[in-house]
Amino acid sequence: VHLLRNAGDEVTITVQYLREAPSFLKLPLGSPGPSSDHSSGASSPLFDSGLHLNGNSTNTAPSSPSSPIANEPKYEKRWLDTLSVPLSMARISRYKAGTDKLRSNAFEVLALDGVSTGILQFYTAQESADWLRAISTNISDLTLQNMKMANKCCSPSDQVIHMGWVNERLEGTDSSQLYKFKFLALKGSSFYIFSTPPVSTLDWARAEKIYNLCEVLFKIHKLWLADDCWLQANLYLGIHQDFDLEDQRPYCFSVMVAHGKSHYFNVELGSELAVWEKSFQRAIFLDVQRTGSKTYMCSWQGDALCFTVDFALGFTCFDSKTKNVLWRFKFSQLKGSSDDGKTRVKLLFQNLDTKQIETKELEFQDLTAVLHCIHSFIAAKVASVDPVFIDSQSIARKYMYSN
Repeated sequence: VHLLRNAGDEVTITVQYLREAPSFLKLPLGSPGPSSDHSSGASSPLFDSGLHLNGNSTNTAPSSPSSPIANEPKYEKRWLDTLSVPLSMARISRYKAGTDKLRSNAFEVLALDGVSTGILQFYTAQESADWLRAISTNISDLTLQNMKMANKCCSPSDQVIHMGWVNERLEGTDSSQLYKFKFLALKGSSFYIFSTPPVSTLDWARAEKIYNLCEVLFKIHKLWLADDCWLQANLYLGIHQDFDLEDQRPYCFSVMVAHGKSHYFNVELGSELAVWEKSFQRAIFLDVQRTGSKTYMCSWQGDALCFTVDFALGFTCFDSKTKNVLWRFKFSQLKGSSDDGKTRVKLLFQNLDTKQIETKELEFQDLTAVLHCIHSFIAAKVASVDPVFIDSQSIARKYMYSN
Protein backbone atom coordinates (compact mmCIF):
# COMPACT_ATOMS: atom_id res chain seq x y z
CA VAL A 1 0.00 0.00 0.00
CA HIS A 2 2.83 2.37 0.85
CA LEU A 3 4.49 1.73 -2.51
CA LEU A 4 1.26 2.29 -4.43
CA ARG A 5 0.54 5.55 -2.62
CA ASN A 6 3.95 6.94 -3.52
CA ALA A 7 4.35 5.44 -6.99
CA GLY A 8 3.01 8.38 -8.96
CA ASP A 9 0.23 8.64 -11.56
CA GLU A 10 0.99 5.41 -13.42
CA VAL A 11 1.55 1.99 -11.86
CA THR A 12 2.40 -1.22 -13.71
CA ILE A 13 1.42 -4.41 -11.88
CA THR A 14 2.53 -7.82 -13.10
CA VAL A 15 0.20 -10.67 -12.09
CA GLN A 16 1.48 -14.23 -12.19
CA TYR A 17 -0.41 -17.48 -11.60
CA LEU A 18 0.71 -19.18 -8.38
CA ARG A 19 0.33 -22.92 -8.72
CA GLU A 20 0.78 -23.45 -4.96
CA ALA A 21 -2.26 -21.31 -4.09
CA PRO A 22 -4.84 -24.14 -4.15
CA SER A 23 -2.79 -26.24 -1.71
CA PHE A 24 -2.28 -23.18 0.47
CA LEU A 25 -6.04 -22.70 0.65
CA LYS A 26 -6.70 -26.44 1.04
CA LEU A 27 -8.66 -26.46 -2.23
CA PRO A 28 -8.59 -28.99 -5.08
CA LEU A 29 -5.91 -28.24 -7.67
CA GLY A 30 -7.37 -26.07 -10.42
CA SER A 31 -10.18 -24.73 -8.26
CA PRO A 32 -10.95 -21.05 -8.96
CA GLY A 33 -11.23 -20.33 -5.23
CA PRO A 34 -13.90 -20.26 -2.54
CA SER A 35 -17.51 -20.38 -3.63
CA SER A 36 -19.31 -17.11 -4.13
CA ASP A 37 -21.72 -18.24 -1.42
CA HIS A 38 -19.08 -17.23 1.09
CA SER A 39 -18.78 -13.67 -0.17
CA SER A 40 -21.73 -12.17 1.72
CA GLY A 41 -20.80 -11.28 5.27
CA ALA A 42 -18.02 -13.92 5.42
CA SER A 43 -14.28 -13.66 5.76
CA SER A 44 -12.35 -14.94 2.77
CA PRO A 45 -9.31 -17.10 3.58
CA LEU A 46 -7.25 -14.73 1.44
CA PHE A 47 -8.14 -11.73 3.58
CA ASP A 48 -8.58 -13.17 7.06
CA SER A 49 -5.07 -13.92 8.37
CA GLY A 50 -4.84 -17.31 9.97
CA LEU A 51 -8.29 -18.53 8.82
CA HIS A 52 -8.03 -21.34 6.29
CA LEU A 53 -10.48 -23.84 4.80
CA ASN A 54 -10.62 -27.30 6.25
CA GLY A 55 -12.74 -30.05 4.73
CA ASN A 56 -13.37 -31.74 8.06
CA SER A 57 -16.99 -30.99 8.94
CA THR A 58 -16.54 -32.10 12.56
CA ASN A 59 -14.00 -29.39 13.27
CA THR A 60 -14.99 -27.20 16.21
CA ALA A 61 -13.30 -24.05 14.91
CA PRO A 62 -15.47 -21.03 13.96
CA SER A 63 -17.73 -22.11 11.13
CA SER A 64 -18.33 -20.54 7.73
CA PRO A 65 -21.70 -18.84 6.95
CA SER A 66 -24.79 -21.00 7.55
CA SER A 67 -25.57 -23.37 4.73
CA PRO A 68 -28.09 -26.17 4.23
CA ILE A 69 -25.21 -28.41 3.14
CA ALA A 70 -24.09 -30.34 6.20
CA ASN A 71 -20.58 -31.14 4.96
CA GLU A 72 -19.71 -27.61 3.87
CA PRO A 73 -16.01 -26.76 4.55
CA LYS A 74 -15.23 -25.11 7.89
CA TYR A 75 -12.73 -22.43 8.89
CA GLU A 76 -10.00 -23.05 11.44
CA LYS A 77 -7.11 -21.09 12.96
CA ARG A 78 -3.72 -22.41 11.86
CA TRP A 79 -0.06 -21.31 11.92
CA LEU A 80 1.61 -21.43 8.53
CA ASP A 81 5.40 -21.38 8.15
CA THR A 82 6.43 -19.05 5.36
CA LEU A 83 10.11 -19.61 6.18
CA SER A 84 11.99 -21.90 8.55
CA VAL A 85 15.54 -21.01 9.57
CA PRO A 86 17.44 -23.55 11.73
CA LEU A 87 19.23 -21.77 14.57
CA SER A 88 21.98 -24.34 15.13
CA MET A 89 25.23 -22.55 14.20
CA ALA A 90 23.17 -19.60 12.92
CA ARG A 91 24.42 -16.02 13.14
CA ILE A 92 22.78 -12.61 13.68
CA SER A 93 23.54 -9.37 11.86
CA ARG A 94 22.33 -5.98 13.14
CA TYR A 95 24.37 -3.85 10.75
CA LYS A 96 23.56 -2.51 7.31
CA ALA A 97 25.58 -4.40 4.70
CA GLY A 98 29.03 -2.88 4.10
CA THR A 99 28.66 -0.22 6.83
CA ASP A 100 29.14 0.31 10.54
CA LYS A 101 25.57 1.61 10.91
CA LEU A 102 23.13 -0.26 13.11
CA ARG A 103 19.74 -1.00 11.62
CA SER A 104 17.01 0.85 13.48
CA ASN A 105 14.98 -1.71 15.50
CA ALA A 106 15.87 -4.48 13.06
CA PHE A 107 18.21 -7.40 12.52
CA GLU A 108 18.73 -10.42 10.26
CA VAL A 109 19.24 -14.09 11.10
CA LEU A 110 21.36 -16.24 8.77
CA ALA A 111 21.43 -20.03 8.99
CA LEU A 112 24.52 -22.20 8.58
CA ASP A 113 23.49 -23.08 5.01
CA GLY A 114 23.06 -19.40 4.08
CA VAL A 115 19.25 -19.21 4.37
CA SER A 116 18.25 -15.79 5.68
CA THR A 117 15.15 -14.51 7.43
CA GLY A 118 15.56 -11.23 5.64
CA ILE A 119 15.47 -8.01 7.64
CA LEU A 120 13.18 -8.44 10.66
CA GLN A 121 11.76 -5.01 11.50
CA PHE A 122 10.17 -4.25 14.90
CA TYR A 123 8.06 -1.35 16.11
CA THR A 124 10.20 -0.40 19.12
CA ALA A 125 13.81 -0.74 20.24
CA GLN A 126 12.68 -2.73 23.29
CA GLU A 127 10.79 -5.24 21.16
CA SER A 128 13.79 -5.61 18.87
CA ALA A 129 16.12 -6.07 21.87
CA ASP A 130 13.83 -8.71 23.43
CA TRP A 131 13.71 -10.77 20.24
CA LEU A 132 17.43 -10.32 19.69
CA ARG A 133 18.21 -11.67 23.16
CA ALA A 134 15.74 -14.55 22.80
CA ILE A 135 17.15 -15.70 19.46
CA SER A 136 20.73 -15.19 20.61
CA THR A 137 20.06 -17.28 23.73
CA ASN A 138 18.57 -20.05 21.60
CA ILE A 139 21.63 -20.04 19.31
CA SER A 140 23.95 -20.13 22.34
CA ASP A 141 22.09 -23.10 23.85
CA LEU A 142 22.33 -25.02 20.57
CA THR A 143 26.03 -24.16 20.25
CA LEU A 144 26.57 -25.52 23.77
CA GLN A 145 24.90 -28.78 22.72
CA ASN A 146 27.19 -29.00 19.67
CA MET A 147 30.21 -28.40 21.92
CA LYS A 148 29.15 -31.22 24.25
CA MET A 149 28.77 -33.59 21.30
CA ALA A 150 32.18 -32.62 19.92
CA ASN A 151 33.82 -33.05 23.33
CA LYS A 152 32.63 -36.65 23.55
CA CYS A 153 35.07 -37.43 20.74
CA CYS A 154 37.96 -35.42 22.22
CA SER A 155 40.47 -36.21 24.95
CA PRO A 156 40.20 -34.32 28.28
CA SER A 157 43.15 -32.14 27.24
CA ASP A 158 41.56 -31.21 23.90
CA GLN A 159 38.09 -30.07 24.93
CA VAL A 160 36.18 -27.23 23.24
CA ILE A 161 35.88 -24.38 25.76
CA HIS A 162 33.83 -22.01 23.60
CA MET A 163 32.98 -21.28 19.96
CA GLY A 164 30.73 -18.94 18.00
CA TRP A 165 30.30 -16.35 15.27
CA VAL A 166 31.96 -12.93 15.27
CA ASN A 167 32.69 -10.20 12.72
CA GLU A 168 36.35 -9.63 11.87
CA ARG A 169 37.50 -6.26 10.63
CA LEU A 170 39.44 -6.62 7.40
CA GLU A 171 42.69 -4.75 6.98
CA GLY A 172 43.59 -2.77 3.86
CA THR A 173 40.13 -2.85 2.29
CA ASP A 174 37.66 -0.19 1.23
CA SER A 175 34.75 0.92 3.40
CA SER A 176 32.27 -1.42 1.67
CA GLN A 177 34.08 -4.49 3.04
CA LEU A 178 34.87 -3.45 6.60
CA TYR A 179 33.87 -6.67 8.36
CA LYS A 180 33.47 -10.32 7.48
CA PHE A 181 31.83 -13.15 9.41
CA LYS A 182 34.29 -15.51 11.11
CA PHE A 183 33.75 -18.49 13.39
CA LEU A 184 36.07 -18.66 16.40
CA ALA A 185 36.80 -21.64 18.64
CA LEU A 186 38.85 -22.20 21.79
CA LYS A 187 39.85 -25.85 21.86
CA GLY A 188 42.55 -27.54 23.89
CA SER A 189 45.70 -25.42 23.66
CA SER A 190 44.71 -23.64 20.44
CA PHE A 191 42.71 -20.64 19.24
CA TYR A 192 41.04 -21.29 15.86
CA ILE A 193 39.68 -18.91 13.23
CA PHE A 194 37.34 -20.43 10.60
CA SER A 195 35.40 -19.03 7.66
CA THR A 196 32.71 -21.69 8.27
CA PRO A 197 32.03 -23.70 11.45
CA PRO A 198 33.73 -27.10 11.86
CA VAL A 199 31.08 -29.81 11.55
CA SER A 200 33.41 -32.83 11.46
CA THR A 201 36.68 -33.89 13.06
CA LEU A 202 38.59 -33.23 9.81
CA ASP A 203 37.34 -29.63 9.68
CA TRP A 204 39.48 -28.66 12.67
CA ALA A 205 42.61 -29.08 10.56
CA ARG A 206 41.17 -26.73 7.91
CA ALA A 207 41.09 -23.58 10.02
CA GLU A 208 42.27 -20.34 8.42
CA LYS A 209 44.45 -19.56 11.46
CA ILE A 210 45.55 -21.57 14.50
CA TYR A 211 47.37 -19.94 17.43
CA ASN A 212 48.81 -21.23 20.70
CA LEU A 213 46.56 -20.00 23.52
CA CYS A 214 49.49 -19.29 25.84
CA GLU A 215 50.86 -16.84 23.29
CA VAL A 216 47.75 -14.73 22.63
CA LEU A 217 46.47 -11.70 24.52
CA PHE A 218 42.75 -10.87 24.72
CA LYS A 219 41.80 -7.20 24.95
CA ILE A 220 38.38 -5.51 25.19
CA HIS A 221 37.76 -2.17 23.47
CA LYS A 222 35.38 0.00 25.47
CA LEU A 223 34.01 3.53 25.93
CA TRP A 224 33.99 5.49 29.16
CA LEU A 225 32.47 8.78 30.28
CA ALA A 226 33.95 11.06 32.92
CA ASP A 227 31.78 9.36 35.55
CA ASP A 228 32.93 5.91 34.45
CA CYS A 229 29.55 5.08 32.96
CA TRP A 230 29.80 2.55 30.16
CA LEU A 231 27.93 3.73 27.10
CA GLN A 232 27.28 0.30 25.66
CA ALA A 233 23.61 0.35 26.74
CA ASN A 234 22.92 3.42 24.63
CA LEU A 235 24.81 2.00 21.68
CA TYR A 236 22.96 -1.32 22.07
CA LEU A 237 19.64 0.50 21.64
CA GLY A 238 20.92 2.39 18.62
CA ILE A 239 21.14 5.80 20.32
CA HIS A 240 23.69 7.80 18.37
CA GLN A 241 26.49 9.54 20.24
CA ASP A 242 29.23 11.79 18.93
CA PHE A 243 32.49 10.07 19.80
CA ASP A 244 35.84 9.88 18.10
CA LEU A 245 35.81 6.11 17.60
CA GLU A 246 37.98 3.81 15.56
CA ASP A 247 34.66 2.54 14.23
CA GLN A 248 31.03 2.70 15.30
CA ARG A 249 30.64 -0.87 16.56
CA PRO A 250 30.37 -1.00 20.35
CA TYR A 251 31.08 -4.63 21.28
CA CYS A 252 34.63 -5.13 20.05
CA PHE A 253 37.68 -7.05 21.21
CA SER A 254 41.08 -7.84 19.76
CA VAL A 255 43.31 -10.87 20.03
CA MET A 256 47.00 -10.02 19.81
CA VAL A 257 49.11 -12.86 18.41
CA ALA A 258 52.73 -13.56 17.50
CA HIS A 259 55.07 -11.02 15.88
CA GLY A 260 52.93 -8.08 17.04
CA LYS A 261 49.96 -8.91 14.81
CA SER A 262 46.35 -8.77 15.97
CA HIS A 263 42.80 -9.67 14.94
CA TYR A 264 40.00 -7.19 15.63
CA PHE A 265 36.52 -8.66 16.22
CA ASN A 266 32.98 -7.42 16.86
CA VAL A 267 30.00 -9.24 18.40
CA GLU A 268 26.33 -8.30 18.39
CA LEU A 269 25.59 -8.22 22.15
CA GLY A 270 27.35 -7.17 25.32
CA SER A 271 26.55 -10.56 26.84
CA GLU A 272 28.48 -12.25 24.01
CA LEU A 273 31.47 -10.01 24.72
CA ALA A 274 31.38 -11.06 28.37
CA VAL A 275 31.27 -14.74 27.44
CA TRP A 276 34.23 -14.41 25.06
CA GLU A 277 36.24 -12.55 27.70
CA LYS A 278 35.72 -15.22 30.37
CA SER A 279 36.14 -18.07 27.88
CA PHE A 280 39.54 -16.76 26.74
CA GLN A 281 40.67 -16.38 30.34
CA ARG A 282 39.49 -19.86 31.28
CA ALA A 283 40.96 -21.50 28.16
CA ILE A 284 44.34 -19.81 28.68
CA PHE A 285 44.47 -20.67 32.39
CA LEU A 286 43.59 -24.31 31.71
CA ASP A 287 46.25 -24.49 29.00
CA VAL A 288 48.90 -23.02 31.32
CA GLN A 289 48.09 -25.46 34.11
CA ARG A 290 47.99 -28.37 31.66
CA THR A 291 51.21 -27.41 29.84
CA GLY A 292 53.16 -26.59 32.99
CA SER A 293 56.05 -24.85 31.24
CA LYS A 294 57.18 -23.22 27.99
CA THR A 295 60.75 -22.92 26.78
CA TYR A 296 62.02 -20.42 24.18
CA MET A 297 65.38 -20.11 22.46
CA CYS A 298 67.06 -16.77 23.07
CA SER A 299 70.48 -15.13 23.11
CA TRP A 300 72.48 -12.52 24.96
CA GLN A 301 75.89 -11.14 23.99
CA GLY A 302 76.42 -13.92 21.47
CA ASP A 303 75.54 -16.80 23.79
CA ALA A 304 72.71 -19.21 22.82
CA LEU A 305 70.39 -19.55 25.82
CA CYS A 306 67.08 -21.15 26.77
CA PHE A 307 64.42 -19.26 28.70
CA THR A 308 61.76 -21.30 30.52
CA VAL A 309 58.51 -20.08 32.09
CA ASP A 310 57.37 -22.73 34.57
CA PHE A 311 54.04 -22.65 36.43
CA ALA A 312 55.61 -24.05 39.60
CA LEU A 313 59.19 -22.71 39.49
CA GLY A 314 58.88 -19.33 37.77
CA PHE A 315 61.63 -18.12 35.39
CA THR A 316 64.76 -20.09 34.52
CA CYS A 317 67.56 -19.28 32.09
CA PHE A 318 70.15 -21.91 31.16
CA ASP A 319 72.85 -22.48 28.57
CA SER A 320 71.46 -24.32 25.55
CA LYS A 321 74.65 -26.39 25.14
CA THR A 322 75.79 -27.23 28.65
CA LYS A 323 72.28 -27.02 30.22
CA ASN A 324 73.84 -25.19 33.17
CA VAL A 325 71.31 -22.96 34.97
CA LEU A 326 72.44 -19.33 34.82
CA TRP A 327 69.69 -17.85 37.00
CA ARG A 328 66.25 -18.65 38.39
CA PHE A 329 63.57 -16.42 39.93
CA LYS A 330 60.04 -16.91 41.23
CA PHE A 331 57.06 -15.09 39.73
CA SER A 332 56.82 -12.93 42.85
CA GLN A 333 60.40 -11.71 42.30
CA LEU A 334 59.56 -10.09 38.94
CA LYS A 335 59.22 -6.39 39.76
CA GLY A 336 59.16 -4.87 36.30
CA SER A 337 60.05 -5.21 32.63
CA SER A 338 60.66 -3.18 29.49
CA ASP A 339 61.30 -3.97 25.85
CA ASP A 340 62.30 -2.27 22.63
CA GLY A 341 59.24 -3.52 20.73
CA LYS A 342 61.42 -5.65 18.48
CA THR A 343 63.59 -8.42 19.95
CA ARG A 344 65.09 -7.28 23.27
CA VAL A 345 63.50 -7.38 26.75
CA LYS A 346 64.74 -6.34 30.20
CA LEU A 347 63.42 -8.26 33.21
CA LEU A 348 63.84 -6.72 36.67
CA PHE A 349 64.05 -9.26 39.51
CA GLN A 350 64.47 -8.67 43.23
CA ASN A 351 67.12 -10.80 44.93
CA LEU A 352 65.56 -12.35 48.04
CA ASP A 353 68.83 -12.25 49.98
CA THR A 354 70.18 -8.79 49.14
CA LYS A 355 66.79 -7.18 48.27
CA GLN A 356 68.58 -5.59 45.32
CA ILE A 357 67.10 -5.37 41.81
CA GLU A 358 68.88 -7.47 39.21
CA THR A 359 68.42 -6.72 35.50
CA LYS A 360 68.41 -9.58 33.00
CA GLU A 361 68.45 -8.81 29.28
CA LEU A 362 67.49 -11.32 26.61
CA GLU A 363 66.84 -11.29 22.87
CA PHE A 364 64.07 -13.39 21.26
CA GLN A 365 63.15 -14.03 17.66
CA ASP A 366 59.44 -13.61 18.51
CA LEU A 367 59.37 -11.27 21.49
CA THR A 368 55.57 -10.79 21.40
CA ALA A 369 54.89 -14.50 21.88
CA VAL A 370 57.23 -14.63 24.89
CA LEU A 371 55.70 -11.57 26.56
CA HIS A 372 52.18 -12.93 26.05
CA CYS A 373 53.29 -16.27 27.49
CA ILE A 374 54.72 -14.56 30.58
CA HIS A 375 51.46 -12.64 31.01
CA SER A 376 49.42 -15.84 30.68
CA PHE A 377 51.49 -17.73 33.25
CA ILE A 378 51.43 -14.90 35.79
CA ALA A 379 47.65 -14.39 35.38
CA ALA A 380 47.07 -18.14 35.74
CA LYS A 381 49.25 -18.18 38.86
CA VAL A 382 47.22 -15.39 40.44
CA ALA A 383 43.95 -17.10 39.45
CA SER A 384 45.10 -20.34 41.08
CA VAL A 385 45.46 -18.67 44.49
CA ASP A 386 42.56 -16.20 44.11
CA PRO A 387 39.34 -17.92 42.88
CA VAL A 388 37.53 -14.60 42.31
CA PHE A 389 40.35 -13.14 40.22
CA ILE A 390 38.72 -13.91 36.86
CA ASP A 391 35.40 -12.31 37.73
CA SER A 392 37.04 -9.30 39.36
CA GLN A 393 39.04 -8.63 36.19
CA SER A 394 36.06 -9.04 33.86
CA ILE A 395 35.12 -5.75 32.24
CA ALA A 396 32.35 -7.05 30.02
CA ARG A 397 30.62 -9.02 32.79
CA LYS A 398 30.25 -5.85 34.84
CA TYR A 399 28.40 -4.29 31.92
CA MET A 400 26.29 -7.36 31.22
CA TYR A 401 24.88 -7.54 34.75
CA SER A 402 24.43 -3.79 35.10
CA ASN A 403 22.42 -3.73 31.88
